[in-house]
Amino acid sequence: MSNKPALEHVAIIMDGNGRWAKKRNLPRTAGHRQGIKATQAIIEACVQHEIKYLTLFAFSSENWNRPKSEISVLMDLFVESLQSEVDTLNEKGVCLRFLGHRPAFSNGLCKHVQQAEELTRTNSELVLSIAMGYGGRWDILQAVEHIVADVLDKRLAAEDIDEVLLENRLVTAGIPAPDLFIRTGGEKRISNFLLWQLAYTELYFSDVLWPDFNPQELEKAFENYRVRQRRFGLIQEQLV
Repeated sequence: MSNKPALEHVAIIMDGNGRWAKKRNLPRTAGHRQGIKATQAIIEACVQHEIKYLTLFAFSSENWNRPKSEISVLMDLFVESLQSEVDTLNEKGVCLRFLGHRPAFSNGLCKHVQQAEELTRTNSELVLSIAMGYGGRWDILQAVEHIVADVLDKRLAAEDIDEVLLENRLVTAGIPAPDLFIRTGGEKRISNFLLWQLAYTELYFSDVLWPDFNPQELEKAFENYRVRQRRFGLIQEQLV
């Protein structure tokens, strides 16, 4: 039996599109377009590696503070990508899920999101979760709000509240916690991404900007993960 840690769920903050473009004297939107190409390659690589869950941080709740012109382009790119890629992803057995506060998005984008989720709902080769308008604090808060509402309506007793119950109210319900977290672009923080879910996740930071993060760079992250020992609060002797 292999002593390498299992790798089932990978979560990625795709950082560096703007800086990639700036280094080339290009508009930031050029970086986002190149970033989409990198995303496509990484999704394909995860399918080949038989990763079962991939969660990508595409647009955070804080990103709404960016210039409106950039936000508009990003929203257009989301729709464009969905329209062009959803059939291919469906053929590859990818199940699409979108995590985040949907009322903040346009009706058109929400419609495309719902259609993509419905089309790919029964696929099981890879569960691809796209975090859009997502924040870890928002996720925990909305879970607590739902629990409080159930307690007030007497659908739930306060003494029944535990970690499992709260996890099932997060937008990632049904998805196991990430085994490996990757952030590209050189920054070393998790930026309000999956705050509850990353409690025992192994962290890997790459200096490579996202548009240049290719399957070879992904393999480096996987190799780094494979030599780690995941203890979950235990000591080494207990694991042996």
